[in-house]
Amino acid sequence: MYGTVLASALLAALQSEGTPYTPYYDAAWVMVTAGTAALAHGYAHHMATHRPGSGLHRWRQLAWALADEWPVVIACWPTVALLVTAGVMGWAEENVTCAGLMLNAALLFGWGTFAALRVGYRRGAAVAVGAADAAIGVVIAVANAVIK
Repeated sequence: MYGTVLASALLAALQSEGTPYTPYYDAAWVMVTAGTAALAHGYAHHMATHRPGSGLHRWRQLAWALADEWPVVIACWPTVALLVTAGVMGWAEENVTCAGLMLNAALLFGWGTFAALRVGYRRGAAVAVGAADAAIGVVIAVANAVIK
């Protein structure tokens, strides 16, 4: 969820506002930011939970904490794929931003519902969780519309 919200916020924030549209540049920034966020979150988690031990043990724990952050990066891939496709196809920025924000809201709904079902929620409650997750994406889209 975090990676999809991050990708949505970046997609909204990277609008060109009168300068030439650069979807490849935007895609690169989404990936760089996702990677940086994953590393920072993994490191923070490691520092908050690591236990005393040998230097090798601490490095191993850090490596595992960083590896556990892969979903943040993977969750940005649909947005990156959309931006790369937009560059190849020459799509207009406004359409790409709108489609990306709607795609990410749908992904938030789907992943939230799936995760809730997987941990034992009943269908109705799982859909409510998915809707709450999607609402975060909708808030980003609305904020983008109001701010721009």
